[in-house]
Amino acid sequence: MMNALEATSSRPYLIRALHEWCTDNGLTPFIAVLADDTVQVPREYVQNGEIVLNIGIDATGALKLGNEYIEFKARFGGVPREIMVPIDRVLAIYARENGQGMAFPVSVSDEADGADEGADAALAEPAAGARSPMQLVPQSHPGDDGDAPPEPPSPPKRQRPALKVVK
Repeated sequence: MMNALEATSSRPYLIRALHEWCTDNGLTPFIAVLADDTVQVPREYVQNGEIVLNIGIDATGALKLGNEYIEFKARFGGVPREIMVPIDRVLAIYARENGQGMAFPVSVSDEADGADEGADAALAEPAAGARSPMQLVPQSHPGDDGDAPPEPPSPPKRQRPALKVVK
């Protein structure tokens, strides 16, 4: 019988499940990644020690959501790049359109193993009040109090076009 300490990480399974959920619902799956030396990403797109990647089917080629790594090919500024992200460096996976998804903490030992010194300290620490190895990122609703965990960045709100009556 296997105990919880010997079990494999649930993170890759949850990432695959949320990727499938996004795809099935016509949403675009994004991952937020802690961009340290173990991550193969275009460094010019890294901000505050983090990069957000579109892992949708239309944006990637040869996507592999493995148990150890997420690997794919993508274009950045028209230039094809090979991307390789260790699963333990994925901070969150969420739908671009509504922000629904899941955030994952990075343990303190992982941070000491090679996170960028210039990275925001908040990126390497679990969200305040986290009680489990992962935390749901709820969709915000009007009237929510400030106790909800932080949401991943969402696209800018677009204003609806308005008609102007000209006489």
